[in-house]
Amino acid sequence: MPSLLRAGQYPSGDSLKNHVDPRTYEYLKRLFALMKVPESKFSRYRAWLLALMLDSPGVGGFSQDLGVDEFITNRARANGKQIVGLESASEHNAVFAGLSEKQSEALLLVQFIPAGNTATGSDQLMSAWRRGDVEALARSTHAAYADFPAFGNRILSERNRRWAPKLDNFLKSGQTYFVVVGAAHLGGSDGLLALMRARNCKLEQL
Repeated sequence: MPSLLRAGQYPSGDSLKNHVDPRTYEYLKRLFALMKVPESKFSRYRAWLLALMLDSPGVGGFSQDLGVDEFITNRARANGKQIVGLESASEHNAVFAGLSEKQSEALLLVQFIPAGNTATGSDQLMSAWRRGDVEALARSTHAAYADFPAFGNRILSERNRRWAPKLDNFLKSGQTYFVVVGAAHLGGSDGLLALMRARNCKLEQL
C-alpha cells in the first residue's frame, strides 16, 4: 500500500539509525547484509515498517497475489460489486504509524524471538483455519503477541471495537453485505463474534 510505505519512511536527512538502540541497528545491518539489502535502503524505513516487511509473504518468496483477500477483491470487481472498507487507509496506517519509537522498535525485535517449533505451529494454525476453529486461531494469534500485548490489543481488539458498530449498521440497513476480515479478528472474548453477540445478533457458522 503506497500510503503505508510513505508513512513508514523517514524524511530526507533522517534514518533508522537515529531512532533505535545501536545494538538493534547493528543486528539489522548483519541481517540485511545476508539478504543482500544495502544499508542505504533499509535505513530509510521506520522500525514498524521493517517489521511488516519481514513478516510479509513476499519476503519468503510467496506472491501476495495469492492471498484470500486479493482473490475475493478480484471476484467482487469482476462481478461489479461495490467495495468498502471497515476502516479507511489512514485509520489502518495509524495502527502502525501511531506507535512510539520504542513501541516500533519492540514490534521489530519480537520478530526475532524464537517461537518454538514454527513448522508445527504453522501446521496447527492452518488446521484450525481449515476447520473454522476461530477460537483456536484467536488463541494462537494472542500468544504470538505475548511479548508485546499492547500491540496485540492495538491491531486486534481496538479495531474490533471500532468495526462492531459498522457491522451492526450493515445488518440494520436491510441490504446484503459480504464482509471479509482476518480470521484472527473473529474469536476470543474481544473478537467480532463475541462483540456481535453482545449486540443481540444471531450468528451461525456454515
